[in-house]
Amino acid sequence: MRRLFPTIAIFLLLLSYPDNAAAKQPYKNALKLTFLSWASGSTKISYERAFPGIRQSSELCASVIGAGYDKYHNDPSGFTIRYGHKFFFNGYRPEKPLTGFYLRPEAIYSHYRYTHSVCGERTLAQMGALFGTFGYQYCIGRFIADAWVGGGYAFGTPAETGYHHGFQLWKWLGCRNDNIALSFSIRIGYVW
Repeated sequence: MRRLFPTIAIFLLLLSYPDNAAAKQPYKNALKLTFLSWASGSTKISYERAFPGIRQSSELCASVIGAGYDKYHNDPSGFTIRYGHKFFFNGYRPEKPLTGFYLRPEAIYSHYRYTHSVCGERTLAQMGALFGTFGYQYCIGRFIADAWVGGGYAFGTPAETGYHHGFQLWKWLGCRNDNIALSFSIRIGYVW
């Protein structure tokens, strides 16, 4: 309990820190957590850095697979890493460089082992994907929310379920295609 009080005090101090807008300095950094990622078997944290002069930002997301609820009950363990570069347009404001609509090309790599449902052996799933995503990001005070959808080309050794903790392989309309990947997400976080 004694250790919890300093942590809470520091958190409240950071939240009450003077707003950068009042100091005429826009927020350029964001730390985000993928909303409900734990419900799909992983925990995803991302860092974003804005480049206000050119209406762009760079985002790196890392995921620990197995740190969350295992919805397929196949005991996954591994990681996912993704890098995306955002190009902001329509509605972009220099005083809020992390707010607006964007296009984001990105590269994703997912590597994990899981227990195969048929043979019961530990199996490797190792996939890469190249994506194009479209989204909207909004900042209010020190809070940031980011929502996006995207799709692209996937390659590698797919998992039995087609889910790769960052994207889902196509398996709709009665067919499966291990080279078509889809993804959507909501991220929430803190800016400074």
